[in-house]
Amino acid sequence: MAFLKRLGYYLVGLAIGIVILTFLLKKKTTETGTSFCYFPNCRVLKELRSKPLTFSSDVEQALITREVDTLEILNLLNDGDVNFGESDTEASPCKIFLVVGSIKQKEASLTFRNCEDATILESITYQYN
Repeated sequence: MAFLKRLGYYLVGLAIGIVILTFLLKKKTTETGTSFCYFPNCRVLKELRSKPLTFSSDVEQALITREVDTLEILNLLNDGDVNFGESDTEASPCKIFLVVGSIKQKEASLTFRNCEDATILESITYQYN
């Protein structure tokens, strides 16, 4: 059998396999809610979201005065960016992560403590231009 004919069979089989895998993985992610987090930013945000969220006294005061909303904080945990340069990933017993994103059209930095049984929002700092 000629090389080009074998290559053609290989490419057709590869294309069919890719199409089948695309449909299977798409169905799996939409039905079961699983996601594939391979990058550090995605893994940290997923871990922060997976634990109960508690607030420090300063953040609770901001929530009471309606400076910030819990839905915006949860949205930031989905779409924010982790600043690993400012984070303390070696802290014990709780690692400290700085998540940057926008809250009410303002750039904000949120400091989270990632403890073993809970995620604690320590502070919210707005960045003014």
